[in-house]
Amino acid sequence: MPDLSQVIPRTASPHDVLRAAVGALEAGRRVVLASVVARHGSAPSTPGQKLCLIDDLTAIGTIGGGAVERAALGMMGRALDELVSTPKLETFRLGPSLGMCCGGSVEILIEPMLPAAHVLVIGAGHVGAFAAPLLASLGFRVTLCDARAAAADPARVQLPAPLAGALPAPLAGALRAHDGAQEEPGPALGEQVRVVLADHDDPEVTAGMPRDLGEAAALVMTHDHGLDQAAIEWALARGFGYVGGVGSRAKAARTRARLEAKGVAERDVARVRMPVGVDIGARTPAEISVSLAAELVAWRAGRRRARWMPAASGPAGEEQAE
Repeated sequence: MPDLSQVIPRTASPHDVLRAAVGALEAGRRVVLASVVARHGSAPSTPGQKLCLIDDLTAIGTIGGGAVERAALGMMGRALDELVSTPKLETFRLGPSLGMCCGGSVEILIEPMLPAAHVLVIGAGHVGAFAAPLLASLGFRVTLCDARAAAADPARVQLPAPLAGALPAPLAGALRAHDGAQEEPGPALGEQVRVVLADHDDPEVTAGMPRDLGEAAALVMTHDHGLDQAAIEWALARGFGYVGGVGSRAKAARTRARLEAKGVAERDVARVRMPVGVDIGARTPAEISVSLAAELVAWRAGRRRARWMPAASGPAGEEQAE
């Protein structure tokens, strides 16, 4: 557990606390937010007050100061350390246990928050163009890159109308706008999926991703087997927490053999998820995208644990992504 004994929160209004929390999450940091929900009797806390603790031990805001705030900070520090944590409503009684004599009590909601998981989709072919907005609709922050101008056209990054209609309003609006529907467009698709005309190893591709790429995933599905191999080697070397590739079992075996021949560490070779995705018998680009999205959701749920599921037993797209 982090040492919070010397942490003194910077005074800020509840609005500024929320802005700081959002900014930290956007930067890939873990955050715990404490909010005063109710006060009973005599107590220094006021409903609506907020305190934010960021994983670099920056604290912003206040929930009343004193012993209550110190006790809450301790709980917030423990929440930062937990692998999986859910919001908790805690009651603090302002009596001898806190060294106080106010006699009242305070209810504080403590909410751990994880930043959105980043996914880099390398290759904007048939699968990439479908998978990117699907992953965005599931709450991932997605970068889609391809060095081919025709492939890296944002107008290609869209879902069929039936599925788009089920998406959250901002993404659905953007997709309808790309389809030419006569409707007030939502935010640009670039706010949901960042499309980059570049090779996977160009600096602009990873701009905006977490400094620790162990919190990010790379999905490789280019139009060329040699480029797939290079992209997988690059993703392993950069330390992406999840590295997956679309392809057949035979291609997977060749990919691993080439990695071993180049002296890539055995533990890194074993990390390559290929064929990527949950075995649902996927064949079409849409089905393959659903398959790999399901596996990414599972990875996101357990990415802070020290364990991971065994390799997929079946293919998600037996052949090339194009």
